[in-house]
Amino acid sequence: MKKKKLNLSAKIFIGMALGIVAGIAFVGHGDFTTAYIKPFGTIYINLLKLLVVPVVFLSITDGVVALQDIKRVGKIGGRTFIYYMCTTAVAVVIGLFFANVFKSTFPLLETAGVEYDAASSNVMETIVNIFPDNIWKAFTNANMLQVIVIALFIGTAILLSGEKGQRIAGLVSDLYEVIMKVMMMIIGLTPIGVFCLMCDVVAVNGPSIIQSLAIVIGVAYAAYIVHVVVVYGASVRFLSGMSLGKFFKGIAPAMICAFTTTSSNATLPLNLECCNKLGANPDVSSFVLPLGATINMDGTAIYMGVTSVFIASCYGIDLTISQMATIVLTATLASIGTAGVSGAGMIMLAMVLESVNVPVAGIALIAGVDKIFDMGRTTLNITGDATCAIYVSKCDAKANAKANAAK
Repeated sequence: MKKKKLNLSAKIFIGMALGIVAGIAFVGHGDFTTAYIKPFGTIYINLLKLLVVPVVFLSITDGVVALQDIKRVGKIGGRTFIYYMCTTAVAVVIGLFFANVFKSTFPLLETAGVEYDAASSNVMETIVNIFPDNIWKAFTNANMLQVIVIALFIGTAILLSGEKGQRIAGLVSDLYEVIMKVMMMIIGLTPIGVFCLMCDVVAVNGPSIIQSLAIVIGVAYAAYIVHVVVVYGASVRFLSGMSLGKFFKGIAPAMICAFTTTSSNATLPLNLECCNKLGANPDVSSFVLPLGATINMDGTAIYMGVTSVFIASCYGIDLTISQMATIVLTATLASIGTAGVSGAGMIMLAMVLESVNVPVAGIALIAGVDKIFDMGRTTLNITGDATCAIYVSKCDAKANAKANAAK
């Protein structure tokens, strides 16, 4: 009898568990893990990031071409954007609710040390920045919003170019297939990368640093869990008609990868594979997921809601209803422009704090444990992307069936 091989999910989980054990053993020796173990994890993340721009550009371009109908592109894009904005707004409200329930337990702490420059922005500035003035700069700077816009324009132009466009479409499809093969090679290294990253996180952010901010971390994770169970659970069960057990079992490898890499972009290739195995239309998922990795940041939105109240409480500031409404709006918009890379949420938090006149220097309070927040919020982000891909795929299948029946 052949021995049953461990699947990727099991290997990733084992790598994470071993990383935690090793990290505990190295507590107090974080300099060693950062110098000699974390670099291997960094290599793994670098390899994943190497794929981000080509995967996003080629997958969205190929996805638009594969849809073969401009009207279909508009319907799928509109439905995806509305889904993402609604779940993000709900996420901020959940974060604010939990933070206010436990606000009395937040201690008054002394601030010192780190200063952050607030990222001043507004709605029109965000919209203007979506459209690039230099195609190469968009690619070299890995500006995902701009890369997505370029891909949408090129994919649409290919559809409108007739026979000549089809030749380019074939080239795009072939390049995408090659990139997918490279992706699978790198994904095979995930258990090793997860082990190295988790080992360093535990060794550096030991029990003492976690314990000092255990309350706010617990509040954030409670909000994460409620959002997953209530919002995503309802979406999967009622909008997509899929059992929760099947969904979470299928998406588990991507969730574990997101938890350890803390990067939505780095997890994108694995998320694509998991969603397609769950039954998502590859044409739809290759359009929805890269878009979600850039604009759908539910976990980041919850994080900004919880930490805004926490920092305000530490300064003795009671946020008004209007200020909390401002946080909902600003955090939703900020999440659109948040890069899908590790630690980006903390920078965008500065913009949210500034919008309600809470001292931006308060970020210093959570800077030491931001990695722990980042693990949960990134996991939530990519899970939301997956629920959208499954839902939009089902809607698209129904529309196609209805159209075929009408013929």
